[in-house]
Order: sequence, then structure tokens, then C-alpha cells
Amino acid sequence: MKIYVLGDSISVHYGPYLEKALAGVATYARKGGPDASGTDRENPADANGGDSNLVRQFLAENLSAIDTDLLLLNCGLHDLRVDRTTKTYQVNPERYRQNLTAITTLIRDHRIKPVWLTTTPLIDALHNRHDLPYRRYLRDVITYNEIAHQVMTSQGIPIIDLFAFTAELGPDIYLDHVHLHPGGRAQQAAFIAAELKPLLAAS
Repeated sequence: MKIYVLGDSISVHYGPYLEKALAGVATYARKGGPDASGTDRENPADANGGDSNLVRQFLAENLSAIDTDLLLLNCGLHDLRVDRTTKTYQVNPERYRQNLTAITTLIRDHRIKPVWLTTTPLIDALHNRHDLPYRRYLRDVITYNEIAHQVMTSQGIPIIDLFAFTAELGPDIYLDHVHLHPGGRAQQAAFIAAELKPLLAAS
């Protein structure tokens, strides 16, 4: 079996651990290649999928060339950024819903099985004390996850609840404003692998 990962920098970080956890079960590939060392954590270049606009564009342009059985997919953390000056979302909730619907249609048209990962939590006070041009809020993570849940369940697409799992790891897991220390990344990968294995066996 083959797995292809398309997601933001959270997936970039747990990726090497997930590849090891799936060794002997599935081959692993991702946007930009399996090794994301040196990838900009905030900008959607190389291995980082970026927001749902960019994920939709990437799949429209590249999906026919992706050789995989299962597409492990997430976007949301970039979408829900709130510009500090304009107070607008990078991708507003309705556009996010439209993009996810279009993305899942694209994937299904190529007869690839998608699996959705929920967006991971953050701590408002920790995230927003950093000098970034945008803010993020946990309430928006929850809202965008709800939208994704509605879109995915309406189409029968499996969901791995990485949000709930990560929330149980406690408040001391963060390396910076949103990314996890290596131990947390390894735990995320082990959880995802355990959730994936029954789906792979049923494929």
C-alpha cells in the first residue's frame, strides 16, 4: 500500500516518525518529499501544503501524477489565521467549506481514498504572544474542524481526530507558538499509524 501526505507544518514534523511507524505496512511519500528538514514552518513552500486554497490548487495541478492508494490530508491552520491589521481570515469559513468540498471531489474523481486529519489545537495566550503578522484562536480551530467534519462525514471520508489526541498531551508540548517538541511529534505519529492500519487493511 502507498500513502501520500498533504498537510501543513504539523504533518511535516510528524512525517519522519510516521514513515518509521508505517515501515513494512505502507510506503510513505508527501508533498515536497519525505524529508522536510529546512522547510519554512509558516510559508507554504516545499513540503508545507498551506491553506485550503493552495491545497486545492496543488491537487488540481498534480493529483494525476500522484501514485498512491491513500491520501492523508489536512489543511486549516493557515486558513484560520486572522490578519492583525485587517482582522480578516486568510480563508474565511465559507470559502474553507467550498474548498474542502472541491478537494474531496477532485480526490474521488481520481479514485484515491482520502483520510482527513483534524487540525491540532493551540493555546491562545502562548500563540499570540509571538510577534507574528496574524493571530490564531482556539475557537476558530474548533469551528474549522467542525466544518471539515461536516464535509467529510457527508461523503463518508474517514477522520482521524488528531485535535482530540493532541489536546490530551497537555500544555507543555509546544516548541513555539503551535509546533510540538519531538516527543509530541512521535506520539502523534504513533497515534496516526494505529488509526491508519485498519483502514489500510480494509483497502
